Amino acid sequence: MTVRESLTHLGLEPAGALKSPGGRAYPFVWVRRRGPRACISGHLPLNPDGTLAQPLGKVGVDLSSEQGAQAARKAALAMLGSLERELGDLDRIAAWVRVFGMVNAAPGFTALAPVINGFSELILELYGPERGAHARSAVGMAELPFGVPVEIEAEVEVAS
Repeated sequence: MTVRESLTHLGLEPAGALKSPGGRAYPFVWVRRRGPRACISGHLPLNPDGTLAQPLGKVGVDLSSEQGAQAARKAALAMLGSLERELGDLDRIAAWVRVFGMVNAAPGFTALAPVINGFSELILELYGPERGAHARSAVGMAELPFGVPVEIEAEVEVAS
Protein backbone atom coordinates (compact mmCIF):
# COMPACT_ATOMS: atom_id res chain seq x y z
CA MET A 1 0.00 0.00 0.00
CA THR A 2 1.38 3.45 -0.89
CA VAL A 3 1.57 6.21 1.70
CA ARG A 4 -1.25 8.02 -0.13
CA GLU A 5 -3.39 4.86 -0.02
CA SER A 6 -2.64 4.47 3.69
CA LEU A 7 -3.76 8.04 4.32
CA THR A 8 -6.99 7.42 2.42
CA HIS A 9 -7.53 4.16 4.32
CA LEU A 10 -7.15 6.11 7.60
CA GLY A 11 -9.58 8.78 6.38
CA LEU A 12 -6.82 11.42 6.37
CA GLU A 13 -5.85 14.04 3.82
CA PRO A 14 -2.60 16.03 3.60
CA ALA A 15 -3.31 19.70 4.24
CA GLY A 16 -3.24 22.33 1.55
CA ALA A 17 -0.69 25.14 1.62
CA LEU A 18 -0.88 27.47 4.61
CA LYS A 19 -3.44 30.23 4.20
CA SER A 20 -1.62 32.66 6.44
CA PRO A 21 -3.77 34.90 8.63
CA GLY A 22 -3.61 38.38 7.12
CA GLY A 23 -2.30 36.96 3.83
CA ARG A 24 1.33 37.30 4.88
CA ALA A 25 4.06 36.16 2.51
CA TYR A 26 7.16 34.46 3.93
CA PRO A 27 10.77 34.84 2.74
CA PHE A 28 11.55 31.12 2.84
CA VAL A 29 10.51 27.85 1.25
CA TRP A 30 8.59 25.12 3.05
CA VAL A 31 10.81 22.34 1.69
CA ARG A 32 14.48 22.89 0.72
CA ARG A 33 16.09 20.06 -1.23
CA ARG A 34 19.84 19.57 -1.52
CA GLY A 35 20.89 16.27 -3.04
CA PRO A 36 19.09 13.44 -1.27
CA ARG A 37 18.16 15.64 1.72
CA ALA A 38 15.06 17.72 2.22
CA CYS A 39 14.89 20.13 5.14
CA ILE A 40 11.32 20.98 6.05
CA SER A 41 10.47 24.33 7.61
CA GLY A 42 8.37 24.47 10.75
CA HIS A 43 4.79 23.43 10.06
CA LEU A 44 1.73 24.37 12.06
CA PRO A 45 -1.45 22.34 12.62
CA LEU A 46 -3.65 22.98 9.58
CA ASN A 47 -7.07 21.97 8.37
CA PRO A 48 -7.25 20.22 4.97
CA ASP A 49 -7.98 23.61 3.32
CA GLY A 50 -4.75 25.14 4.71
CA THR A 51 -6.36 27.28 7.42
CA LEU A 52 -5.07 27.14 10.99
CA ALA A 53 -6.58 24.26 12.94
CA GLN A 54 -8.31 24.91 16.24
CA PRO A 55 -7.98 24.96 19.19
CA LEU A 56 -5.23 27.52 19.69
CA GLY A 57 -3.37 28.21 22.90
CA LYS A 58 -0.91 26.79 25.38
CA VAL A 59 -0.77 23.09 26.11
CA GLY A 60 -1.22 22.56 29.83
CA VAL A 61 -3.67 25.42 30.33
CA ASP A 62 -5.77 26.00 27.17
CA LEU A 63 -5.34 22.50 25.71
CA SER A 64 -4.84 19.07 27.21
CA SER A 65 -1.86 16.90 26.32
CA GLU A 66 -4.20 14.82 24.12
CA GLN A 67 -5.40 17.92 22.25
CA GLY A 68 -1.75 18.90 21.78
CA ALA A 69 -1.01 15.45 20.32
CA GLN A 70 -3.93 15.88 17.90
CA ALA A 71 -2.48 19.26 16.87
CA ALA A 72 0.90 17.56 16.27
CA ARG A 73 -0.87 15.01 14.07
CA LYS A 74 -2.40 17.87 12.06
CA ALA A 75 1.06 19.43 11.74
CA ALA A 76 2.22 16.09 10.28
CA LEU A 77 -0.57 16.26 7.70
CA ALA A 78 0.44 19.84 6.85
CA MET A 79 4.04 18.70 6.39
CA LEU A 80 2.98 15.74 4.26
CA GLY A 81 1.04 18.16 2.05
CA SER A 82 4.14 20.30 1.53
CA LEU A 83 6.25 17.23 0.81
CA GLU A 84 3.72 15.91 -1.69
CA ARG A 85 3.62 19.27 -3.49
CA GLU A 86 7.44 19.36 -3.62
CA LEU A 87 8.19 15.70 -4.40
CA GLY A 88 5.06 14.71 -6.32
CA ASP A 89 4.88 11.39 -4.46
CA LEU A 90 5.14 10.74 -0.71
CA ASP A 91 6.71 7.35 -1.40
CA ARG A 92 9.86 9.14 -2.60
CA ILE A 93 10.71 9.65 1.08
CA ALA A 94 13.34 6.99 1.74
CA ALA A 95 13.73 7.84 5.43
CA TRP A 96 12.59 10.29 8.08
CA VAL A 97 15.87 11.46 9.58
CA ARG A 98 15.13 14.11 12.21
CA VAL A 99 12.09 15.78 13.80
CA PHE A 100 12.16 18.91 15.97
CA GLY A 101 8.91 19.48 17.82
CA MET A 102 8.08 22.73 19.59
CA VAL A 103 5.21 22.93 22.06
CA ASN A 104 3.53 26.18 23.10
CA ALA A 105 3.79 25.14 26.74
CA ALA A 106 2.16 26.67 29.79
CA PRO A 107 4.63 27.53 32.56
CA GLY A 108 5.46 24.33 34.41
CA PHE A 109 4.08 22.01 31.71
CA THR A 110 6.74 19.36 31.10
CA ALA A 111 4.91 16.51 29.32
CA LEU A 112 6.28 17.67 25.96
CA ALA A 113 7.23 14.29 24.50
CA PRO A 114 3.67 12.85 24.58
CA VAL A 115 2.44 15.92 22.66
CA ILE A 116 4.96 15.47 19.82
CA ASN A 117 4.19 11.73 19.84
CA GLY A 118 1.07 12.67 17.85
CA PHE A 119 3.39 13.53 14.95
CA SER A 120 5.81 10.63 15.39
CA GLU A 121 3.12 7.97 15.72
CA LEU A 122 1.44 9.02 12.47
CA ILE A 123 4.76 9.03 10.58
CA LEU A 124 5.60 5.57 11.93
CA GLU A 125 2.12 4.30 11.03
CA LEU A 126 2.46 5.56 7.46
CA TYR A 127 6.11 4.74 6.79
CA GLY A 128 6.77 1.77 9.06
CA PRO A 129 9.59 1.23 11.54
CA GLU A 130 12.42 1.38 8.99
CA ARG A 131 11.58 4.46 6.88
CA GLY A 132 9.58 6.18 9.61
CA ALA A 133 12.08 5.91 12.49
CA HIS A 134 13.61 9.30 13.27
CA ALA A 135 15.75 11.16 15.78
CA ARG A 136 13.62 13.67 17.67
CA SER A 137 13.53 16.57 20.08
CA ALA A 138 10.47 17.93 21.88
CA VAL A 139 10.92 21.31 23.54
CA GLY A 140 8.67 23.83 25.24
CA MET A 141 8.38 27.38 23.95
CA ALA A 142 6.98 30.52 25.54
CA GLU A 143 5.07 31.41 22.35
CA LEU A 144 4.50 30.09 18.84
CA PRO A 145 3.16 31.85 15.71
CA PHE A 146 -0.54 32.76 15.80
CA GLY A 147 -0.88 31.06 19.21
CA VAL A 148 -0.74 27.53 17.73
CA PRO A 149 -0.08 24.72 20.21
CA VAL A 150 2.76 23.09 18.20
CA GLU A 151 5.21 23.78 15.40
CA ILE A 152 7.27 20.96 13.91
CA GLU A 153 10.19 20.88 11.50
CA ALA A 154 11.95 17.85 10.04
CA GLU A 155 14.54 16.46 7.69
CA VAL A 156 13.99 13.53 5.33
CA GLU A 157 16.08 11.56 2.87
CA VAL A 158 14.60 11.56 -0.64
CA ALA A 159 15.04 8.70 -3.10
CA SER A 160 15.94 9.65 -6.67
